[in-house]
Amino acid sequence: MGHWFSRNIVEPGKLPLLLALTSFVLTFLVTRMVTRLIRAGKGPFRNVSSGGLHIHHVVPGVVLTVLGGFGAVASDRHGVGGAVFAVVFGIGAGLVLDEFALILHLDDVYWSDDGRKSVEVVVLTAALVLLALSGFSPLGVNDVTPEERQDRTTFILSIALNFLLVLVTLVKGKVRMAVIGTLVPFVAIVGAVRLARPGSWWSRRLYRRRHRARARSRLRTYRHDKRWTKVRRRFQDLIGGFQERVPGRGSTPPS
Repeated sequence: MGHWFSRNIVEPGKLPLLLALTSFVLTFLVTRMVTRLIRAGKGPFRNVSSGGLHIHHVVPGVVLTVLGGFGAVASDRHGVGGAVFAVVFGIGAGLVLDEFALILHLDDVYWSDDGRKSVEVVVLTAALVLLALSGFSPLGVNDVTPEERQDRTTFILSIALNFLLVLVTLVKGKVRMAVIGTLVPFVAIVGAVRLARPGSWWSRRLYRRRHRARARSRLRTYRHDKRWTKVRRRFQDLIGGFQERVPGRGSTPPS
């Protein structure tokens, strides 16, 4: 196990990435646990305020992300400094993305349905970093052989094709598949081939006169959402703590 770790993580310089991912996930989980305790009025934790101003944990998160990011850029991937700054960056990113929905809506939506976007972004980010750590490269560059890399034309066409597939998937309204498709080209291929989601740019522009395609798209989307929305919400409830339905916005989230 030690030999595998040294050969696949330490030697390629992936240790900082692994440390950043680990600290990112742990920070998010600990933060959610603390905020749930604050909301329930249990434990020693309380909201942080200064002069009547509620300090969200995204504030120290931004500071730590900036420090960790610049420190990691200035450090050696194989040195102690790179590992330390990677942990700092992971902690900061965990705090920031835990309140991603608040930044997006510019409102206190932490415990509302809109706040679920934070959980979704965190899970998606962790999955992408894990794929990158496993050896996947953006836009499928890892699928190009060394001989093909020497041929600039083949290399550029491969990147351009994968980028086009990701773009088509995105304009078809499949954001998650487009993001994952930047690392796993097969996902982008599936997203680009299948029907667009209703309301997407592709559907509005290209399905305008294709009534059958528009009807199939709506039916397929309805069946997909009916099957997976409840599963996704239960998963978000489990790790995000959305046990209670909070109507509307305006409830100050704990920090």
